[in-house]
Amino acid sequence: MPKHGKFDCLIIGGGHNGLVCAAYLAKAGRKVCVLERRHVLGGCATTEELWPGYKISTAAYVISLFQTQILRDLRLKEYGLKILPRSPSSFTPLPDGRSLTMGPDETLNQREIGKFSMRDAAAYPRYEALLGRVAAALEPTLSQSAPDPLPLPKAWRKIGLAKKLRDGKKLLDMHRAIKGLGADLPEAVELLTGAARPILERWFESDVLMATLATDAIIGAFTSISSPGSAYVLLHHVMGEAGGARGVWGYVEGGMGGLADALEGACQELGVEIRRESPVHSIHTGRSGVVGVGLEDGSQLSAAVVASSVDAHLTFEKLLSPDVLPEEFREAIARIDYSSASAKVNLALSEPPKFTCHPNVGVGPHHQGTMHIGPSLDYLDRAYDDAKYGRPSDEPILELTMPTSVDSTIAPAGKHILSMFVQYAPYKLAEGNWDDRKEAFGDRCVEMLARYAPNVPAAIEHRQVLSPLDLERTFGLTGGNIMQGAMSPHQLYCFRPVAGWADHRSPVPGLYLCGAASHPGGGVMGACGRNAATEILRDRLSM
Repeated sequence: MPKHGKFDCLIIGGGHNGLVCAAYLAKAGRKVCVLERRHVLGGCATTEELWPGYKISTAAYVISLFQTQILRDLRLKEYGLKILPRSPSSFTPLPDGRSLTMGPDETLNQREIGKFSMRDAAAYPRYEALLGRVAAALEPTLSQSAPDPLPLPKAWRKIGLAKKLRDGKKLLDMHRAIKGLGADLPEAVELLTGAARPILERWFESDVLMATLATDAIIGAFTSISSPGSAYVLLHHVMGEAGGARGVWGYVEGGMGGLADALEGACQELGVEIRRESPVHSIHTGRSGVVGVGLEDGSQLSAAVVASSVDAHLTFEKLLSPDVLPEEFREAIARIDYSSASAKVNLALSEPPKFTCHPNVGVGPHHQGTMHIGPSLDYLDRAYDDAKYGRPSDEPILELTMPTSVDSTIAPAGKHILSMFVQYAPYKLAEGNWDDRKEAFGDRCVEMLARYAPNVPAAIEHRQVLSPLDLERTFGLTGGNIMQGAMSPHQLYCFRPVAGWADHRSPVPGLYLCGAASHPGGGVMGACGRNAATEILRDRLSM
């Protein structure tokens, strides 16, 4: 690798947002280089052959939030991206042998929910319609950088008239969208700021339906379904349409790394240079701002623009000299909440799970969607009770996916991949450490699944357990937080990453955030990368 190089733009991190940002910048004629620390691209949306013949989506496992505009602009389907729909999309077995199966088929939903409550069967379409209306009103805010509307001290940042006008228009557009919600406004406000449990309990009466819906409110978050702010995460999950329709999640053929492969193809055709195994050691600055980066191998690359797709802690507190940042900005960055309580268990199975409530042989429709182990609201809340005292949940919440139910390309014939996304596994343990405890926790997760599918333990051929500490080490996620910072109200929109700097810029001229640490936050969306590229190009028209 050359020890020196000059580019218009350097991208730190080859996750999906970094690749999206790179592609848009290159499409505008910029000379771009992506620097990825690992041997694989995609960040958390990656595929790795952990065992011969098994292609595992080691972290992220389904797609829906990815913006359709990006799919079209970068022609990702032409570069091999294929999204496989899941129908049904949700299956929740119960200890008493019953189950709830749901999906995009309204008739199926009515029949399945009606087994538990005819009142809920009638209410569910109205609930879905409400979430759809609120999501439609908010979605335009995802496709542009967030405004900076707060009257911050002038010493913090000088905001020009052009940006003030743009921010004013964004706020006006949001006001109009919210006004369009009409009588839905009170419920919309509660969805944005309130707790998931009381909302669901007001809408429904059957515990299994509420528990199935409530898991979306806590996945990836260190919060309970009863905590303020959890309802937004529930709403966040119905905003995307990459699966074919709003809220329909799909698998990427070949594993989630198929998205990175398609983005890499688009980038290469646009002339982007991509360097794997090229960890950045430091971001270099001069009197006028960013001048480039230094790599761990001693290489020095120069550029007037550096866009970081890693989190704010790594960008500003690890890669950058602290003396180039204003004190108030450093303090705000240091306050970002990275609390995390998620773990991932990846299994290679000789046969599919045989659920007691579905004793069929082979792959059934219920294997296609997300299989929930979390039968009641109280079960979900009790799982959090353990974690808040620094203990892994004694009875953890499991979200199971088996992509081999629809994708035959990722495992040997007749074999299957089962991914378990687990809550709660607190990053900070009251006793012991994750390196010593993670395998026992993996055993516990398998034991919980075996209560519903007794054949699973004997069917396991290979297993990988990723603790929060592993997520931090492997994917560069501070605290193991898969969202690059908690998705709570005080860390969203104009407060992400910190108030006054919500538009991807930073106090260092030429240094931008283009990953999930910026608006609109976590999830495989691509919006952070695209929006950052827009702002970079706005600043650097003559570059």
